[in-house]
Amino acid sequence: MTLYPVETGNFKLDGGAMFGVVPKTIWSRTNPADSNNLIDIAARSLLIEDGDRLILIDAGLGNKQSDKFFGYYNLWGDFSLDGSLERLGFHRNDITDVFMTHLHFDHCGGCIQWNKDRTGYQPAFKNAKFWTNEDHWKWATEPNDREKASFLKENLFPMEESGQLRFISPPTLKGGTEDISISYTEDSDLGFGIHFVDGHTDKQMLPQLKYKGKTIVFVADLIPTVGHIPLPYIMGYDTRPLLTLEEKERFLDRAVQENYYLLFEHDAHNELCTLKQTERGVRLDETFSFDEIFN
Repeated sequence: MTLYPVETGNFKLDGGAMFGVVPKTIWSRTNPADSNNLIDIAARSLLIEDGDRLILIDAGLGNKQSDKFFGYYNLWGDFSLDGSLERLGFHRNDITDVFMTHLHFDHCGGCIQWNKDRTGYQPAFKNAKFWTNEDHWKWATEPNDREKASFLKENLFPMEESGQLRFISPPTLKGGTEDISISYTEDSDLGFGIHFVDGHTDKQMLPQLKYKGKTIVFVADLIPTVGHIPLPYIMGYDTRPLLTLEEKERFLDRAVQENYYLLFEHDAHNELCTLKQTERGVRLDETFSFDEIFN
């Protein structure tokens, strides 16, 4: 198995929305804002080369939305999914599986593209299976008013119509789940373990992999950036913030005990980190680039 971080593009989001009740005077120490209160955000995917399978974890925003839509998110930098794949020696047609941590547009928008005539949509990965779970699919396709703007129909239904959509089954409470607030299963058709968490959105999935003697967890929107490690630092976007608080506490305690390396999807300036236990709770230990650790 070989892992590759894949930069699909960078954007900006409101710092207050990203940190909820935490004051700007505190969160701006780790995530400085520009004059419009916007902070740097990455859309980092993870590519897993495992035998004859090439698995992409999340696919970024894509490029099919309007200029007006992207204008809300202040795209910056030169990264793109196709460019990053090409630098690694791959093409999107090589992808066999796309695993979506959840179906918010910044995680799955790149899965669907315009067709040739721009009259409709088609899968951006014609040879891939698209993996989510049935509970989250229902949550996304019958959205609540709070999340409706994040679950875009043009990202979702073309997957189903293509016949390429597949569902992963979460563990049941009697089948190995350690507790209600965060469940974990190693029973995955994709060859890696999955943490299921519900605070940000229902049944978000965080992949866990063993790689070169280390345990890596792709933490997606449970912990978007290094600045979100302390327990109360929870996004205003989360649908169940108190549940996120509980999930984070359990996850971070386990991460320290088992020496997880956290791989960040949304931290534009830090790829990986380790954690340590302190008198104030779990805190950042060290940050690393992927190449520093694994190459």
